[in-house]
Amino acid sequence: MPFFPPRMGSATNVSAEAERYPDTVMTGEAASPPVVSPTRIKNRRKRYLDLHPEYFTSANLELADPLLYDRLIRRFQTPAEREAEGRQKGYSGTLEADLLRSEAKLNALAHPDPNQTFSYRRGPDGEILAEEKDEVPKDKEEGYVRWKWEMEMRFVRGGDTDFEYEKVDASEEYDDRGVEEQEAEEKWFDEEESHFVNEEGLRRSKSRELQGETGVQDF
Repeated sequence: MPFFPPRMGSATNVSAEAERYPDTVMTGEAASPPVVSPTRIKNRRKRYLDLHPEYFTSANLELADPLLYDRLIRRFQTPAEREAEGRQKGYSGTLEADLLRSEAKLNALAHPDPNQTFSYRRGPDGEILAEEKDEVPKDKEEGYVRWKWEMEMRFVRGGDTDFEYEKVDASEEYDDRGVEEQEAEEKWFDEEESHFVNEEGLRRSKSRELQGETGVQDF
C-alpha cells in the first residue's frame, strides 16, 4: 500500500496518519512520512522471513557464520548432500566457504568468545576438543531449527550486511494486520477490564463512606 504524505499545513491529515500508525513517531512536518518505530521494523523483518522461507536455504547464508553452520548443518549432511551443495555454490563458492571456515576456527581458538554458541578449545596435544554434550544437536532436524533461529535473530537485528533492509523496513506490505488487530483488541479488553475494576472499587468505597455517615454500619 503506497504512502501519500499529508498536505502542507493540514493538521487533520497528520492526526489521521498518527491513527493509522499508532506505533510510529510523527516528525511534525506535514510533508514528511512517519518515522517507523523499531518494534514495527523488527515485525516487518520477521514477516518478510515468514513469507520468504527460501532465505534460510541460500547457499551464501553459510558465510554468515561458517562455524555455526559446520556444527549445526554440515555435520549431519550425507556425502550426496554435500556434493549437491557444492554444485549449487560452484567451485569458487565452495573454496570461499572452506577458507572462511578454517579462518574462523583459527580465530575462535586464538580469541575465545564466551558469548559464542559453540566453543573451540585445544587439548594438551594441540587437537581441537569436542563440544560439550549440551552443545551438540541430537539430530539433523534440531540442528536446522537452531540454525534457522540464529539466522532469524541475525536478520531481524539488521546483521545481514548484504540485504537491502530499506525495501522491507519502509513497506506496509509486511505489516501483519491480523496480529496487530488482535493485539489491539486484547489491549482494549484489558483496559476496559481495568477501568471496570477501578470504577467498582470506587463505587464500593463511596458506598462504605455513605453507610458510615448515616450510621447504618458505623463501626
